[in-house]
Amino acid sequence: MRGPGLFAIIPVIDSVVAVIDERIQTTAFNAEQALTRDTVPVNVDAIIFWHVHDAQKAALAITDYQQAIDRVAQTSLREMIGSSMLAALLSDRRAADRQLGDEIGRKTVEWGVTVRSVEIRDVAIPVALQDAMSRQAQAEREKQARIILGAAEAEIAGRFVEAARIYAGQAGALQLRAMNIIYETTKERGTTILMPSSMVDSMNPAAVAVALAAPEGAVVRAVIDKPIH
Repeated sequence: MRGPGLFAIIPVIDSVVAVIDERIQTTAFNAEQALTRDTVPVNVDAIIFWHVHDAQKAALAITDYQQAIDRVAQTSLREMIGSSMLAALLSDRRAADRQLGDEIGRKTVEWGVTVRSVEIRDVAIPVALQDAMSRQAQAEREKQARIILGAAEAEIAGRFVEAARIYAGQAGALQLRAMNIIYETTKERGTTILMPSSMVDSMNPAAVAVALAAPEGAVVRAVIDKPIH
């Protein structure tokens, strides 16, 4: 065994059997049409980072350690896909990377090779399934939006019930609320309000006249079916 640098060999007696590179290397591998646990065909591309930590084992324990790493990586990738659900494979790639790296590293350590990390680059699914997943996600968002809207309506209804109880016991509060509504409505110029006589009777006419005169330039016409005394 010789390390890096110059060294001497005896001709005929000595020969270089293998040159082992101990730097970090990368190997790309993939799995095509592999079935997930929920029987969905996927194409997965990944890359593995590894280095030789024991040159003697890499040269003597296996014939071609580089080719063996590629085969083991592909086999482990298919096994991992077969034991994983599609949703987990798409949403939690870090866990899949760790699981795949541990599995490959456990097999290659006997050859003097250490797996530093594994990264899944792409998970491709059929186009028809992509469309179905898109519709499912849209339906889930619409469902959530309707739930939020229903909760808001229930809260608003509760506030209205509470306000109605207050107005029922305080006639003056109801009159002030009605006057405020008229004031807010007549802020803009040229506003016309049609008020039934029952609404006029429920309010103090003098106070309503003061409220209507407050916005400058507002035009209000009251249509009633009986005179106001």
